[in-house]
Amino acid sequence: MIRILGTVFAGLLGLAFGSFLNVCVSRWPAGESVARPRSHCRSCGRTLAWWENLPLISWLALRGHCRSCKAKIGWRYPLVELAVGGLWASIGWRFFESNFVAGIPAEAFLRGLAAAFGHMFFYWLLVALAALDAEHLWLPDWLTWPGVAVGFVYSIIPIPFGSTFASAHIGNDVHIQAAIASLIGILVAAGLILLIRWIYKLIRHREGIGLGDAKLMALLAAWLGLPGALCAFALGVVLGALAAIAVLAVPSSRKKGEVWALTKLPLGTFLCLGGIISGLWGQQILAGYLRWAGF
Repeated sequence: MIRILGTVFAGLLGLAFGSFLNVCVSRWPAGESVARPRSHCRSCGRTLAWWENLPLISWLALRGHCRSCKAKIGWRYPLVELAVGGLWASIGWRFFESNFVAGIPAEAFLRGLAAAFGHMFFYWLLVALAALDAEHLWLPDWLTWPGVAVGFVYSIIPIPFGSTFASAHIGNDVHIQAAIASLIGILVAAGLILLIRWIYKLIRHREGIGLGDAKLMALLAAWLGLPGALCAFALGVVLGALAAIAVLAVPSSRKKGEVWALTKLPLGTFLCLGGIISGLWGQQILAGYLRWAGF
């Protein structure tokens, strides 16, 4: 019962933080404060009533439209809230399964709690970056760099980080070993994007991948380790390719000749989705791949 109640509470808390994230995604690109003014319709400016701010429920009750001007409220709002709520509920389910058992030492419980908070921050950040890149092709440094720093700290302190690819602690100076392994992973992951960016520019004579994507890969490596970041990259590339095929399948895009080749796809969004999948099931994916490859 405690596990179920704890999971429900984590999910509801995630919905609330997802609702706040929607405010941030709407206001950050315009340089507006996320605190003032109060939540309002972006079209007519009317201040929303309290019941119009309920995560997910308000969007459903209003059928995705403003009560006054009938302006459309995009699908991003419920999707972001559902994403954060679902991810945090998953974290809560795993936390209460592993840490609410008889006889668990206090130190182990605190480490598990720290890992749960780390997961919550990591996934909230990925959902934020995914939404910002999808709408504005923007991965702000003041989100990616702190994300790298916090992930690096988590990679060198001795806490269990769930299903992520934590670097192995080898030798006596475990913190030094972990810090070196984490730094190498961060540099290699960012270097992969920079190499692809350089090759693309060499061939096409124009920019194809932004520097924000390299910083995002560094963030993924800081939290997931290099194998997890590479898994996220592979998943992101596959998802991006599927999205590109879907764009090409639209008849109107084919009629525009070579204009489709200049269409910009938010690689960062796909990398974030790959990072979420890698964080949740990366070890199982890698293990399955190794079995399939005969290793």
